[in-house]
Amino acid sequence: MVLFKALEARGILASMNGYIAVGWLVVEDLAMVVVLVLLPPLAGMLGGTETDGSLQSPLWRTLGLTFLQVGAFVALMLIVGRRVMPWVLWLVARTGSRELFTLAVIAAAITIAFGAAELFGVSFALGAFFAGMVMRESTFSHRAAEESLPLRDAFAVLFFVSVGMLFEPGVLIDSPLRVIGVVAIIIIGKSVAAALLVTAFHYPLSTAFTVAASLAQIGEFSFILAGLGMSLGLLTAEGQSLILAGALISIALNPMIFGLIEPLRNKVLENSRLARQLDQRQDPFAELPLSTEDRYLEGQVVLVGHGRVGRQIGEALGRRGIPFVVVEQNRELVEALRRQDIAAVSGNAAEPSVLIQAHIARAAMLVIAISDTLDVHQMTGTARALNPDIEVAVRAQSEDDASLLAREAVDCIFCGEDELAKGMAEHILKRVAPSADHPG
Repeated sequence: MVLFKALEARGILASMNGYIAVGWLVVEDLAMVVVLVLLPPLAGMLGGTETDGSLQSPLWRTLGLTFLQVGAFVALMLIVGRRVMPWVLWLVARTGSRELFTLAVIAAAITIAFGAAELFGVSFALGAFFAGMVMRESTFSHRAAEESLPLRDAFAVLFFVSVGMLFEPGVLIDSPLRVIGVVAIIIIGKSVAAALLVTAFHYPLSTAFTVAASLAQIGEFSFILAGLGMSLGLLTAEGQSLILAGALISIALNPMIFGLIEPLRNKVLENSRLARQLDQRQDPFAELPLSTEDRYLEGQVVLVGHGRVGRQIGEALGRRGIPFVVVEQNRELVEALRRQDIAAVSGNAAEPSVLIQAHIARAAMLVIAISDTLDVHQMTGTARALNPDIEVAVRAQSEDDASLLAREAVDCIFCGEDELAKGMAEHILKRVAPSADHPG
């Protein structure tokens, strides 16, 4: 949660760097869920007093039983839960009661989490995680998330209040060197490991620096794990205080670390030839292949975004045989499009180099089909600078967005609300107009 807020505040969340950091966080949370599942049985076995050398057999039996219980719970959620829960939410939504729908969402989440803990011996956190997964299968998932948003914020406040009440400030005076060591592991050790792994996957050095700074803190699951360790007798009160101190200090220092990214990157690039080579490495999906046909390089439509709106636009262009190049931040989506012989480039269209790779200088039209309009100014500025005669069409979410976009160098603005009204009005007129013309 802290990382989400930090990335969103700095405009990184919607970029490639933000996707990598959030994906990393999701993997960390999944690994933490596995630890939460395995820690209680392991703690029970390792805390026993087996003296006859038969520890290995009970340990494997306990682990097998744990995996069996977790597997049964997961199967129940995937087979039954994903069908029953959407049906229940649909029935509740039919009542038209907003309060009842919110209550049903909360009751379902708590029931699944509690049932996971009591019936299957699974941790409460894992049960809540799967409750969210089965609710995601419902067509009302967005409404459920919207309705529970105020409660989420309230529980987040209570969570951090409880963390603050657990923290013992005296550890800063009694064990300052240990606190410094924990903070160094979180900020330096974790950041260096993240930077090395991102670099190993052939991303630019600038991406490695940004992701490393984003992960220079620990999340909320660490507090849950520390609390579980305390309850199982595996962690002392001093150890929990050290973890809390390291978390709070790393979160407080994170804004300063973000501020040091650019100066540190420039310093490293100035003094290291290897760093310059790493920073200049290009993603193979960040440029069009050399075998791309000429019709995609001149007179084409550059389509920014391939979500629900962009996909329909691309399908319409394909049916008419109009060449187009997709610019999309999702690297996996770009890879899938290329397998379908669709010209696509990976990257953020707000960066001039990305539009250059899409050959914007010779394009006939730029279509911005993404919902986020914050980077439209940079996109249109790059397009106009390289191709003054290009036509620009932009998607707007609301009338307020449309009024702001009208100030940019945009030729055509499509507002979602207006287009919806036009489509509904056209359908109504088609159905009603014939009977109106022939009343008899």
